[in-house]
Amino acid sequence: MSLSDSTTGTFMLPDLGEGLTEAELVEWHVAEGDEVQVDQIVVTVETAKASVDLPCPYAGRVATLHGVVGAVLQVGKPLITIGANEASGSGRVLIGYGTSESKRSHRRRVTSDATLLSKPATSTVLATATRPVEVAAPAVSETPAAAATALALKVISPVVRRLAKDTGVDLTGLAPNGPGQVIRRADVEAAFRSVHPAATSGAVPRERADDIRIPLRGVRKLIADKMTISRREIPDVTTWVDVDATSLMAAREEIKAVNPEAAIGLLALLARISVAGLKKFPELNARVDIEAQELVQLRDINLSFAAQSPRGLMVPVVHGAGEMTTAELAAALRELTDLARDGALGPAQMTGGTFTLNNYGVFGVDGSTPIINYPEAAMLGIGRIIDRPWAYEGQLALRKVAQLSFTFDHRVCDGGTAGGFLRFVADCVERPTSLLALL
Repeated sequence: MSLSDSTTGTFMLPDLGEGLTEAELVEWHVAEGDEVQVDQIVVTVETAKASVDLPCPYAGRVATLHGVVGAVLQVGKPLITIGANEASGSGRVLIGYGTSESKRSHRRRVTSDATLLSKPATSTVLATATRPVEVAAPAVSETPAAAATALALKVISPVVRRLAKDTGVDLTGLAPNGPGQVIRRADVEAAFRSVHPAATSGAVPRERADDIRIPLRGVRKLIADKMTISRREIPDVTTWVDVDATSLMAAREEIKAVNPEAAIGLLALLARISVAGLKKFPELNARVDIEAQELVQLRDINLSFAAQSPRGLMVPVVHGAGEMTTAELAAALRELTDLARDGALGPAQMTGGTFTLNNYGVFGVDGSTPIINYPEAAMLGIGRIIDRPWAYEGQLALRKVAQLSFTFDHRVCDGGTAGGFLRFVADCVERPTSLLALL
């Protein structure tokens, strides 16, 4: 695939791999009028998987930046136009550049709304870091009055669009009072109150001047999109059981004493149990193909797990977990966890999961009803392990007790299969030696 249009000197947003179709502009490292060299980093973009620094394949003067910080561009759309002294493409591989936040030390240059609105609209989406606005050039066939109306209607944020829809305010009758003839929230609220003078603050939610706006973008946007799809498409059910994890904790300590170099922790043991459970109940290592109207049972077990990172909650994937020993699982989990903490996970390390293991006990909670990591079909969670009174061998004793929760897609199996899987996991937690018969 060509990285640029050599006849115009326009560098198009390249295909960043892993099926990603768009990227958000995070930081421009050049401004219009700047001189750039071949292979100079000109922009940092963020996909749903990672941040990437893009080198320019041309040398010359920056003619146009096609978007501002916060704008989302589609792959193949214009990114930056270089005028004069054009050079041939560099051929540099773009995938994986700049995935660590610590590698960036460039000064950010942000173009203001007013400057952009004073120029002919050259991009379909323009945004500031706090309030995105859409700009669309009116069709040539429109009259000046119609063009002005079209522009006024389109230069508004999605928040304003929703507010107008919810309150029934007709945007065509509004005269914008904001800078650059932009219809803003205050215009819609004023129009609503003029029709409903008795409206309370609850009818049109009011914002304080010190309220904080956080753009929904990057990883946060990915999570929001996936969770929305999951809730919309998957009929999920959660079931749970309390387990006596005393023997599992003892087994962990015994393994540590015998083979400390292996560093096999609780998560690795739960991963070992989960893999064994998925081999016994393959219906849960699956996904639903809506278009083909088929249930796809996957042969490879790629274990996803939740890990904290500077960019928020990440879900790295241990590929080929079904073929690994417990020690190999532990090593893979450690490696991916370290990469997540360093903000260095690549797209390939966060895609392709078939089942998720979530240890939310590290947050000090007992249970959860999680949303399935779409397009997977199930998720196993474990809460905190604490001392609790427990009936043990006919006596009331203090034991290490935890809650296991299991959320599954009811399309791939019925409650009997889900219950069988959860009971299998619970039995292995309570009697870890029972796994020996399956290894």
